[in-house]
Amino acid sequence: MHRIRQEDLPFRGSSHQFVGLEQGDTGISAFLFHGEPGSGPGPHHHPYDEVQFIQEGRGLYTVNGETFEAGAGDILVIKAGEVHSFRCIGESSLVQLDVHLNSTFIQENLGGDPPGIQSLA
Repeated sequence: MHRIRQEDLPFRGSSHQFVGLEQGDTGISAFLFHGEPGSGPGPHHHPYDEVQFIQEGRGLYTVNGETFEAGAGDILVIKAGEVHSFRCIGESSLVQLDVHLNSTFIQENLGGDPPGIQSLA
């Protein structure tokens, strides 16, 4: 068993980062996203699947060129290689748990964020 508090995780941008490799060698990683209106990542993709659990607020999402709104209670399954981005819309924060099915973060930014492949661990 491994236990850690969210506030003890690294915080970058709008997210606490749970890197599975560093947390008991677990097979997943997760962004605990808490973004203010207008915040969110630019277009990027991962070589593994990602599942986003939207807990509060609303966001404008683009996945493989399709743009749509989603909000609290929605679950988005983003397959490996799908280009995606999102930003918080409305007047309240967007809170979501983004589970990456990999023990580290691997992300290729395509615009908006620093371009190129990054290991975010």
